[in-house]
Amino acid sequence: MPPQFPTGILIDMRIAGIGAGSWGTALASLLRSKGHDVVLWDIDPEPVRSIEETGNNSRYLPGIDLSPGLRATTDLAEAVAGAELIILAVPSQVMREVAEEIRPLLPTAAPDVVLCSVTKGIEVETLMLMHEVLEDVLPPEVHPRLTYLSGPSFAVEVAAGLPTAVTIAGKDLTQARRVQVAVHTPYFRPYLTEDVVGVEIGGGVKNVVAIAAGLADGMGFDANAHAALITRGLSEMARLGMARGANPLTFGGLSGVGDLVLTCSSTKSRNYRVGQALGQRRSLQSIQEELGQVAEGVVNAKAVHLLATSLGVEMPLCNAVYRLLYEGLSPQDAITELAARDLKHELPGRDIPE
Repeated sequence: MPPQFPTGILIDMRIAGIGAGSWGTALASLLRSKGHDVVLWDIDPEPVRSIEETGNNSRYLPGIDLSPGLRATTDLAEAVAGAELIILAVPSQVMREVAEEIRPLLPTAAPDVVLCSVTKGIEVETLMLMHEVLEDVLPPEVHPRLTYLSGPSFAVEVAAGLPTAVTIAGKDLTQARRVQVAVHTPYFRPYLTEDVVGVEIGGGVKNVVAIAAGLADGMGFDANAHAALITRGLSEMARLGMARGANPLTFGGLSGVGDLVLTCSSTKSRNYRVGQALGQRRSLQSIQEELGQVAEGVVNAKAVHLLATSLGVEMPLCNAVYRLLYEGLSPQDAITELAARDLKHELPGRDIPE
């Protein structure tokens, strides 16, 4: 359980957490540790019942005692009513559906309610980033109050009160600052940026690269290959981000290389574990059944592939993961094809001698 704040610095903000998976629960517990009034919503009654009856989320964060006083409900209207901050922690492919359910409830929230998406991914059907999905669904007056949190942050470590640093993006930094103050603790340090696109591209692509890193490790490769995959994955992330108008410096920060290194280097990452098991010749279906949670990289691989293709951005590593997951490419053939590509200059746009 996160360390509790001394009574003298309680903030007492009304907060709705939307999604009681591991990440949503960890953030809700962190926010409750500061004295905020937090209600966590989920459509699934199992984690809600566990939180309400035992003070922990036995399905998604087993063995972690959550902050006392954290409430949970399956009633979305109850969660949103009076909320000054709404944390959106749902899988990327249901973000639109959840936002549509929240939209008619917004008049019951605080007049200046700020929303913060902590979801990493790209909507497959439209190739929209999460901020574009939310702006497509929610009324224009809410758009300046939309913010986005990302960075290297395993839910279990945040829930346990271990040191973490993240990035909060917002087109209006005044609104992003409100979220920054709300979530900041002695062990959870948030930074600000205006680069919403860069932060969201980083969050989507890193999951795909993590599958590649896990795959290589599962096949028995060692540190050289691991470092190469992370580095080339970062290059692909930056290329796609810049094609969408992101600031290239963002990818050298917490939501870029920081999140990439974390997700590619630990079995705490569901996406890494998917790749590792694929490298050991296990079926994707059996892997997903064992995880019991969403590994966003599986869906992100398709979305990233389609987005890169539509923009004419070369992403051979992410494309190999896509083909592995959706076209039956074998792990060994994926590695062989990547190694056999034409030799190039490391920097984009540079020629090499004939």
